[in-house]
Amino acid sequence: MLLAGGVAGALIVHEHDDRTPSSPGQAGSPTVTTAAPVALAIASVTPAAGATAIQGGSPITLTFSTALSSSSPLPTLSPTTAGSWQIHGAVLTFTPSTDFTPLSDITLAVPAGPAGVEGTSGGHLAQAFTEEFRIANGSIVRLQQLLALLDYSPLNWTPSGAPIAATDTPAQLAALFDPPTGTYAWRDSGWPATLHALWQPGKNNIFTRGLVMSFEADHGLVTNGSVSAALWNALVSALATNTVNAGGYNYAFADKAPPEMLTIYHNGSVVLKSPANTGIATSPTPDGTFPVNTRLRQQVMRGTNPDGAHYADLVQYIAYFHGNDAVHYMNRADYGIPQSLGCIELPLSDAAIAWPYLAYGTLVTVIN
Repeated sequence: MLLAGGVAGALIVHEHDDRTPSSPGQAGSPTVTTAAPVALAIASVTPAAGATAIQGGSPITLTFSTALSSSSPLPTLSPTTAGSWQIHGAVLTFTPSTDFTPLSDITLAVPAGPAGVEGTSGGHLAQAFTEEFRIANGSIVRLQQLLALLDYSPLNWTPSGAPIAATDTPAQLAALFDPPTGTYAWRDSGWPATLHALWQPGKNNIFTRGLVMSFEADHGLVTNGSVSAALWNALVSALATNTVNAGGYNYAFADKAPPEMLTIYHNGSVVLKSPANTGIATSPTPDGTFPVNTRLRQQVMRGTNPDGAHYADLVQYIAYFHGNDAVHYMNRADYGIPQSLGCIELPLSDAAIAWPYLAYGTLVTVIN
């Protein structure tokens, strides 16, 4: 099926009666018109429009209805990608010299008209042609390796063979799809078993999402823990410039067993152990592990108590980790018992100590 183009031109010959004498240029002489340009059409494109999960080093191939001129203008790609176009008869192929960035949306634009793609007879496309496709995601294995190499993980990663040069961008891009092998080791020995249990190599679980959020916050990306083309580009760039995390790794552990406590770890050491208030029976603090997603120095929290009364409380040192649930200071007569509507409440002095460690992506585990 032709995607664009027009009706092919033809060689037209006008013959006259040979019995009528004539001379060149006079009426009645045989004439041969110049061949009309054969209009171009696109027969097929690979990858197809709207395709997803395209491998990073895949070529782009366009097949036309007729052979192309060796001097034909060429299509363009956005974002611009290193590589070369080659014409083989009616087939035009782009071969990238480096892999495309994972999850990037590639736009192929084929020019038309007098300045557009040209056939050997001088024909052109009647209309410009555009299509988009998406590159496959990179490997979560490599994502975890890069976050470890950039010191965002509590684990070190050591490659089995020679390391890829940080500034070798083509090799780094290729490794996003085909990661090298290696081994992990915990940087510090003081982490609790609950954190060890969360680590799963090759799995994009809450542990890895927290690492991603921490990196996103430091590099001006949307802090949502989602893997994107922007994230992959930023990771490769940070590795090339040796822009590593200087803040260490933090972890918070809330135990609802009486007396309720919040323990905060930094680089494997306990930096705070504070009595805490969690949610009452009708509005409990949920069990599980959640990453800090919003941080505020202070805020007036408004809502409705179980008895129907409305409240508007000024709280400080706020780190949201699950819906409307946050770690924060709340003025109470005592701490260590269920008193909140799902938040983890701390005394003022302890909340001030805790807040710098409750950075974006910091995991908060709640048990019991």
